[in-house]
Amino acid sequence: MGNINLLAVFAAAASGFLVGGLWYGPLFGKIWMKEHGYTEEDLAKGNMIKIYGLTFAFSVLSALMLGHLFARTGVSENHIVMMMSVGIAIGFIIPAIGTNYLFSQKSGKLFAIDAGYWVCFYAVMGIIFMLLGA
Repeated sequence: MGNINLLAVFAAAASGFLVGGLWYGPLFGKIWMKEHGYTEEDLAKGNMIKIYGLTFAFSVLSALMLGHLFARTGVSENHIVMMMSVGIAIGFIIPAIGTNYLFSQKSGKLFAIDAGYWVCFYAVMGIIFMLLGA
């Protein structure tokens, strides 16, 4: 898998929680819940250990693959790290969730909130890889 910086991988994965906490909390939490038709009580019924545990595992997988991509391509220039990180979100993740949202007939507002999160998450992961070494 190349020389992957595991510290950067775990820091990048953890950044999803920081970005998500702000994004789905004070920034867009109320709008996101309204668009889904959720109440605070609905969300409290979820298995938080499972939700957060699997979310972190998925974040580690995403960060690991991003780190692997940087290690295998030898990319270290900051602007290229950012272009690749944000480009993955814009070119792969947003079209995938956009397709799901179209077929499930979710609102454009909900799509914008979730798509924005993924762009920010991947941008922050890129910044972490830049700071800790890609």
